[in-house]
Amino acid sequence: MIRSAYKKVNPYTTKDGSEIRELMHPQVHGNKHQSLAEAIVKINGQTSLHKHLLTEELYHVTAGRGLMALGDEVFEVSPGDTICIEPGTPHTLKNTGNVPLKILCCSVPPYSHEDTILL
Repeated sequence: MIRSAYKKVNPYTTKDGSEIRELMHPQVHGNKHQSLAEAIVKINGQTSLHKHLLTEELYHVTAGRGLMALGDEVFEVSPGDTICIEPGTPHTLKNTGNVPLKILCCSVPPYSHEDTILL
């Protein structure tokens, strides 16, 4: 069994500027093919526009409200929304609410700084 406890996961800041907690990542937990993280965008904060060359991401909004730019589209996101971000697609997320914007982010292959290209 592979298990991770939220309280024991130390957050860090990713290349795009969001605060990340890697809830499950092969380099830390020993799982094989994907990573799962919680990302937090502060009130009035925004991630840097970026893309991933190889990684497909799923964002699932768990708290807050935001504005997502995905390729040529811009749309609002709120709790319960799930967005698929295909490899090579530029994207950014802005917190437009009055609480931290929280998302679960599943990445296949697992997230890596080397696969993140700032635009």
